[in-house]
Amino acid sequence: MKPNLSTAIQAALRAGEEILKIYDTNFKVALKNDNTPLTIADENANEIIMSFLRPTNIPIISEENRQLDYSERQHWTRCWLVDPLDGTKEFVKRNGEFTVNIALIENGNPVLGVIYIPVS
Repeated sequence: MKPNLSTAIQAALRAGEEILKIYDTNFKVALKNDNTPLTIADENANEIIMSFLRPTNIPIISEENRQLDYSERQHWTRCWLVDPLDGTKEFVKRNGEFTVNIALIENGNPVLGVIYIPVS
């Protein structure tokens, strides 16, 4: 298995484990600047994924990280694109319809993708 694929799979699985630890607890919901929900599950999953992806030395764009201006990233030939908890509204509703998403982009095209559904 290719190293980046293995890394992305392990990151998604570990993030999913953390999300499920929080799923049945009485977690708080905050609102981000765009009025979308944010939970400790989003934040913890993001940190776990970052800990797996940082050692690859490939830049990371994550929904939960500070967003970089296009001028900072326009010359990147590769980057990770991450949504650590896609479907936070569904997570809050506890209906199981959320995923962990990790993709590797090269020259503007996805070359690797992992979508993990923690609740199955």
